[in-house]
Amino acid sequence: EQVPGEAYRPGQRLKVFILNVEQTSKGPVIFLSRSFPGLVTKLFEIEVPEISSGIVEIKSIARDAGSRTKIAVSSNDPNVDPIGACVGPRGSRVMTVMNELGGEKIDIIQWDEKPEKYIANALSPAKVLEVKIIDKNKALVLVPRDQLSLAIGRDGQNVRLAVKLTGWKIDVKGVEPEEGSEEKTEGEITDQSSAKEINN
Repeated sequence: EQVPGEAYRPGQRLKVFILNVEQTSKGPVIFLSRSFPGLVTKLFEIEVPEISSGIVEIKSIARDAGSRTKIAVSSNDPNVDPIGACVGPRGSRVMTVMNELGGEKIDIIQWDEKPEKYIANALSPAKVLEVKIIDKNKALVLVPRDQLSLAIGRDGQNVRLAVKLTGWKIDVKGVEPEEGSEEKTEGEITDQSSAKEINN
């Protein structure tokens, strides 16, 4: 459960997630993780009082350990901005979490009960023109042609994390913004990976 590229040294202090404890004939065996998504959730609970108090809720999380994490947040108080609470003054809260994770990038997005809005948010930082619900768990997302590579991400990472975050299969197509049509580009990339939401 080690993060790829992390090296540990004797005496170093680390925050880890306890996955399980098993009793054996030689005593208890504790299974620790640095790559489990729940570690990110717990780090935010430590740094963000609004989360620990229940005002702000982490609805879903998707993680490529050591590289990038997306979390979807919502607020139970209309006067509290959930993203602002997680980012903190001058980004201090999210930076503390990122530093603990060795500089892992963290995208904080607004959860929305409307799937079209939620999916568009999940593909941040790409600009989304339109989201069309195709089937029960499948959506077609239209983005400006010059935003296609950003929406997909390096090695498909951005759309892959968006799929994990939202629980929807997402097809991304680039179109000319002024067309507003479903014109297919040669650079179309489809992510048909399993859409399984990661519970906190």
